[in-house]
Amino acid sequence: MISFVKVLAGTLWSTLAVVALVSAAAIAVAVSAFGLRVSGGLALYFVIWWILLFAVLPFGIRSQMETGEVVRGSEPGAPALPALREKAIWTTLVASVVLVIVAAVFPLAGL
Repeated sequence: MISFVKVLAGTLWSTLAVVALVSAAAIAVAVSAFGLRVSGGLALYFVIWWILLFAVLPFGIRSQMETGEVVRGSEPGAPALPALREKAIWTTLVASVVLVIVAAVFPLAGL
């Protein structure tokens, strides 16, 4: 699965396509199966995605100091290879699952 995500994150356009398609599918499931409005599904998904992005960002990060390749004029603690496109895809996959779970729990909670 990890290598598959790396392949999907190969270019900016493939990353954007994956993020858009998976997000649209998750929102469509939440809207059709659990009775959310489209605007509510979009808003809820955006909040979940944004929070999870900050949870996923630190995974797998090595600083320039750790790799021994400090770029002159930069902070030694800055990430050497942040892999932001891969993290966007992972965030999208996790946020989609969380959205469906949250949308399924709403009726049980009386919301």
